[in-house]
Amino acid sequence: MRHQKKTIKLGRTAEHRKALLANQVCSLIEHQRIKTTLAKAKAVRPLAERMVTLGKNGSIHARRTALATLRQKNAVKKLFDDIAPRSAERNGGYTRIVKLGQRKSDSAPLAFIEWVDMAEVVETKPAEEKKARRKKAEPKPTEPERAEPKGEEPAATEQEPVEAPVPAEEPKPKKRRWFGRKSTEE
Repeated sequence: MRHQKKTIKLGRTAEHRKALLANQVCSLIEHQRIKTTLAKAKAVRPLAERMVTLGKNGSIHARRTALATLRQKNAVKKLFDDIAPRSAERNGGYTRIVKLGQRKSDSAPLAFIEWVDMAEVVETKPAEEKKARRKKAEPKPTEPERAEPKGEEPAATEQEPVEAPVPAEEPKPKKRRWFGRKSTEE
């Protein structure tokens, strides 16, 4: 009979499995979301939830118990100071597993494991950064500058035709060499 034998072994020895799961929980605490295989995510979930429960307790004994399991002071500090207070109203279910599909190399099922309370913050930050990068990338091309002299050319051709070729000669020294370096000699 297999009663009370619930441990997911993951093909590792007990010491290796214990270290792996502790490192996964520390990474989850630090990064708020980790990408791993589905089997590891399912094995990490009970340990992560147990650590949050210890963090909600907040006593020195709970802190020492968490430190004995995780073995990283900064992760325990962040768990007790940031993550556990956010989950004070919850009675469980602090983590979420999101399935991602198969890995290309070995077809292992991949998944995200993340904190339920952090989903909003993680999703909004990358969206803002991408918008900012796109805005910065658009002013860099010199096409708007070229458009202005073209608009001036019909009026300027009657007065001074020499000024129109000058902007056309400026882009020529900016040619790239074979290795992608800018030419400074010309």
